[in-house]
Amino acid sequence: MTATVPQLKAKARLGDVIFSRTSVFAGGMILVTLAAVAIFLIVQSIPAFFADGDSASILRSAGSFFSYVWPLIFGTIWAALLSLLMALPLAIGIALFISHYAPRKLAQTLGYVVDLLAAVPSVVYGLWGIGVLAPAIQPIYTWLVDNMGWFPLFAGPVSATGRTILTAAIVLAVMILPIITAMCREIFLQAPVLHEEAALALGATRWEMIKMAVLPFGRSGIVSASMLGLGRAIGETMAVAMVLSASGIVSLKLLTSGNPSTIAANIALSFPEAYGTNVNVLIATGLILFIVTFLVNAIARYIVNRRAEFSGAN
Repeated sequence: MTATVPQLKAKARLGDVIFSRTSVFAGGMILVTLAAVAIFLIVQSIPAFFADGDSASILRSAGSFFSYVWPLIFGTIWAALLSLLMALPLAIGIALFISHYAPRKLAQTLGYVVDLLAAVPSVVYGLWGIGVLAPAIQPIYTWLVDNMGWFPLFAGPVSATGRTILTAAIVLAVMILPIITAMCREIFLQAPVLHEEAALALGATRWEMIKMAVLPFGRSGIVSASMLGLGRAIGETMAVAMVLSASGIVSLKLLTSGNPSTIAANIALSFPEAYGTNVNVLIATGLILFIVTFLVNAIARYIVNRRAEFSGAN
């Protein structure tokens, strides 16, 4: 007969107990804060769902809340997708250059510059967009309308100021570029060295090695970085409010003076003069923005979890 050895439990130390309970409390506070924000938005939004033009002056032209918020949802998603479409390829290219092509000193310098760009306030980007970018790019818009106006996205009439949805998307792309680049750079630096050396030893070029070893490894990370940048673009307020000349319509045209607004910019511009039920309407649009952001993050998490088993790290 074999004797059973009693299992001895390690004596809990005071520091371990404090650290464990503090970590649990900190993690729980995230859920509490999220729940508190959601409850506040839902409670304050209920009057807006039943409001009309008589009870809320902000709804007078739209007639109902959902007719009012639909162009804002469209403009928010449209501007964010345009910015992501421009920023993601450039961010991946910069990250690959820093991690696998640039000399060490140049890579460190570029890394610092990218990190500094992420810390620039959004109002500075807005001033740059309205004071520099919009006037400089307006002649290009005129050329596009004159020569490619047959394409629906470039249909006229062209904006005389350059403050279009495309200009706002370019500003957003510049703003989210450092975030996506920094995350992709760190992911690419973590690619297994043995995989890279094996590809090079088999005769692959540097680009073929990146395609076979680095990009498959960082696929889920690229998705996470792009969704984080998309979330930043969806929630951006001041830069869009300063650059975009919005008219509250639904339009796919990129170069005209009639542009859809975004939820965040509309709240920032309308809230100072809002009163009564109008405040509830703006809070309800904030609830819609909260839901859209939550769905974007949920979709990103689903894609990352679904692709994790195909990562090059396996």
